[in-house]
Amino acid sequence: MENTITEAALEQLRYPVGRWQRPESLSQASLEADLATLAAFPSILRPKVEQLSDGILDTPYRPGGWSVRQVIHHCADSHINCLVRFKLALTEDKPTIKPYAEEHWAELPDYQLPIASSLEMLTLVHARLTHIMTHMKPEDWLREYIHPQYGTTFALYQVASLYAWHCRHHLGHVELVVK
Repeated sequence: MENTITEAALEQLRYPVGRWQRPESLSQASLEADLATLAAFPSILRPKVEQLSDGILDTPYRPGGWSVRQVIHHCADSHINCLVRFKLALTEDKPTIKPYAEEHWAELPDYQLPIASSLEMLTLVHARLTHIMTHMKPEDWLREYIHPQYGTTFALYQVASLYAWHCRHHLGHVELVVK
């Protein structure tokens, strides 16, 4: 009998915490939860991965998916972009951000490096990002940037929601392999 994976099972592996739901309105409770997730992510991720063997780090979380090592390096790259996007939106009037081909970045040689540098980058980027977020005025959360890949704008409260989900999403991928 052929070993196949169902579409439902593949969807669960791709999105272990479900797909991101874009919030349509600003909620203080949601912002506080997102900020807590973003602040805690590096300290939750690090102990789960820093002692893993290269064999485990190089294991994909699903067929055709990235390895744990690639996921960690991707999170560092993605969250650096988040910090830059926040700063652009806070200092410019509805800037158009630069998308990047994350699937191609994951194939670059730096994604084969040990994970220590990306774990440190995540710690530092999240410290700066959450510091900015905790000092934003209520109206700052409504500032927007244009994402040309999706042809839409994102308010910063939506970006905070997206990246908090992104933390949970990739933590879920790591946990699939570590189990």
